[in-house]
Amino acid sequence: MSAFQFKKFTVNQDRCAMKVGTDGVLLGAWTPIDNRPFSVLDIGAGTGILALMLAQRCHAEHSSLKGELAQQIDAIEIDEDAFEQCVENFENSPWSDRLYCYHAGLDEFMEEPEDEYDLIVSNPPFYSEDYKTESEQRDLARFQDALPFEDLIEAASVLLSENGIFSVIIPHKEEAKFIGLAKEYNLFPFKITRVKGTPTTEIKRSLLAFSFSEKTNFPIDELIIETARHQYTEDYIALTKEFYLKM
Repeated sequence: MSAFQFKKFTVNQDRCAMKVGTDGVLLGAWTPIDNRPFSVLDIGAGTGILALMLAQRCHAEHSSLKGELAQQIDAIEIDEDAFEQCVENFENSPWSDRLYCYHAGLDEFMEEPEDEYDLIVSNPPFYSEDYKTESEQRDLARFQDALPFEDLIEAASVLLSENGIFSVIIPHKEEAKFIGLAKEYNLFPFKITRVKGTPTTEIKRSLLAFSFSEKTNFPIDELIIETARHQYTEDYIALTKEFYLKM
């Protein structure tokens, strides 16, 4: 499918190795914006879906509050085709005035960091296994060595503002390791949601939100996506209904 139509924007994806998927939509809808971020950064943007979803959420939030949210939403993408597609998706969206994509790797972006960000999001590549596919572009998007967790966490710790939030979705089996690495950079979880496809399947993903302040009691919950094929749970519908056309 070359284009994915959401309620308020369209994501063209024919040139991106990583298509719109549940992980990205979950992270874009779930990420906390309680700190009312002025500036947002999406690391490894792909189609730009996370930045677009956050632009929509912050715009909606702004409409009901005084003061401007998410004036500046930046994204970085290393793959040239994905970068060009991301720019196109940004330009065709209702929030084109505040969305900007850099064609750069994270290390390059970090050489001269110009800004701190109140919110940093990433749906990082996560196949850390040793095998590769025939498509170099897809491997870059999918394999962790293109963006190791430690590099991502270190970058977040440098680029995040004092009261900023860092939000990711990762395989559940990597959760403890990721939280341990984050702690080394003084980033501590304050919200965790573990995602299951159905009530009987194992937990597949962890949604994690971090900040610089350590909390002992914070919400840890579970989200089940569907009870049967295309029978979505109330929780999943509530989370995604502002985005999906058919919710």
